[in-house]
Amino acid sequence: MASGPYRAHRERQRRRILDAAQALFDVHGIDRITMADLVTAAGIRASTMYEYFSNKDELVWALVEELMVQSTQSVQQTIEGVTGKALARIAALFQAFEFELEHHPARVRFMAQFDAMYARDWSVERLLTVEDKIAQNGIKALPALIREGIADGSLRSDLDPDLTMQSVLNAVIGAQRRLASLGNRVEQEYGQPIHLLFRETVRIVLLGLRAA
Repeated sequence: MASGPYRAHRERQRRRILDAAQALFDVHGIDRITMADLVTAAGIRASTMYEYFSNKDELVWALVEELMVQSTQSVQQTIEGVTGKALARIAALFQAFEFELEHHPARVRFMAQFDAMYARDWSVERLLTVEDKIAQNGIKALPALIREGIADGSLRSDLDPDLTMQSVLNAVIGAQRRLASLGNRVEQEYGQPIHLLFRETVRIVLLGLRAA
């Protein structure tokens, strides 16, 4: 069995590789980066890299899993930390997405890149396996918020809980990732800062959910 110091060393090496990869992907794009680039950026030997990841796909998916874990934890903490009617908790959830867009744009840009590659190169089954592995109870529990909102009168009674939550999440997350990917070009093109455009998207979505 590996000793504590050795395990710690392995974890530091893995972290070093993942951090170097995320930085390179953000600047140059996932498609343009090779394993040789990653070896150089991490400051390790090629043989060391292949002890951790046999190819770039494995590394990308490791980052995806890590970011999805962080997102799941954030969703759970956000919902649990807000009291009141369901609409208020959904609004708080979207505020957490705004916080991520403002404070962790590189993470959001990475997931936008992943979306494009997932649609082109990888199977649904692979993503579902990751979701099951990290037990995304936070995301999977969200339709219950719609049901609660219908029951407490804060949401429209004609909403389909599963369809509605999937739709609004795709709308909000899609806007978040597009705005992060475009960066300062958003303000140059539209004359509005990113956070205000995102906040307006959320406001419109919430208006569509709110009971009359």
